[in-house]
Amino acid sequence: MKSMLAILVAAALVLASGCARPDWIQQTLVTVDVTGTWLGRGDSLELKLEQQGSKVTGSILVIGAQYFVPRISGPIDGSVAGDVFRFKQTGGSDVRFEGEMTVSGDEMTGNVRSVHFTRGQATLRRVDSSRPGLQQQ
Repeated sequence: MKSMLAILVAAALVLASGCARPDWIQQTLVTVDVTGTWLGRGDSLELKLEQQGSKVTGSILVIGAQYFVPRISGPIDGSVAGDVFRFKQTGGSDVRFEGEMTVSGDEMTGNVRSVHFTRGQATLRRVDSSRPGLQQQ
């Protein structure tokens, strides 16, 4: 009787642990392409992005008093999972930005943060979706 109870408890724990995590397919599915140039906050925030699968590389340019800094630029690395784009600035100035944005077509909305200065909601719109290095025909 004890062994039957132990088997039932073990089975319940195994089944419950499978329900606790989001589906791995949902976490790895890429449903959007963020390649292109994105502008936001009165053109004071610019992202230039290139996406290969779920991996995103590019650059960030921040200009203006909204961020309490004159000008910040540098490379960024990021990823896309589902319709969420996450990025971190990896170089350039001492001030580093990171963000988590939900992408819908040619618009992305979410949080952009700076370690030293500010954080807040941002909406960016894609103004160019051409891939760098490709010739228009």
